[in-house]
Amino acid sequence: MPVEITWWGHATCTVEDSNVRVLTDPLFARRLAHLRRRRGLLPPPNAWRADVALVSHLHADHLHVPSLARLAPGTRLLVPRGAPRAVPGLRRLAHLRVSEVEPGDETSVGGLRVRAVPARHDGRRLPVGPHRSPALGYVVEGEARTYFAGDTGLFEEMAKEVGPVDVALLPVGGWGPYLGEGHLDAGRAAEALARLAPGSAVPVHYGTYWPIGMDAVRPHEFHAPGEEFVRLASRRAPGVTVHRLEHGESVRLEAGR
Repeated sequence: MPVEITWWGHATCTVEDSNVRVLTDPLFARRLAHLRRRRGLLPPPNAWRADVALVSHLHADHLHVPSLARLAPGTRLLVPRGAPRAVPGLRRLAHLRVSEVEPGDETSVGGLRVRAVPARHDGRRLPVGPHRSPALGYVVEGEARTYFAGDTGLFEEMAKEVGPVDVALLPVGGWGPYLGEGHLDAGRAAEALARLAPGSAVPVHYGTYWPIGMDAVRPHEFHAPGEEFVRLASRRAPGVTVHRLEHGESVRLEAGR
């Protein structure tokens, strides 16, 4: 099969294509600051295996240094340009092969080509941080073309910047009761799907982490985005097959399906 997608929770996925394992935004923590993992078991050690790991932006739930430290020596790690300056902990990961990338950069890993594409999201490590790095998405091109959006808002040039893809891994929610600017909810993700027109899509970035002590605050924002995306995508992009995975579940896809 051209591509196998496993969703481990939040924005962490394994994409297997052309005998290469790609890991997106690795996050293997039970707790992160004020967030607690409320759904899905922690990813097992085999989830840490990758030939290349992709980091979309500097926020701690996407660039998580302790999780990156678990990757095997020699693993390629692509991070937004300027990330080591903004996140000093990255410099301690001497066992990884770290490359800084920005939109338009391409990296070859085995039989894959990984292309960094723009995202509309705050690229700073902290809300008032002085160091800026571009927020990125990535297109993984092998036997299939898989788009990992990272965190992004909807933007006019999305389809042009991303290009034709077979599979889209789209964020449809978040980790709190309200989504700020630069995010996709289920409705905006369905609109992105209509613009991108892949053969298949997998919703991610929902239903995993939630603020401690806020279990009863707008719980539908935690539980509902995946099913809501499936419902809205059937209206906005009826030609796209949506695979709503459970934590740790995989799907094998032919290109364009």
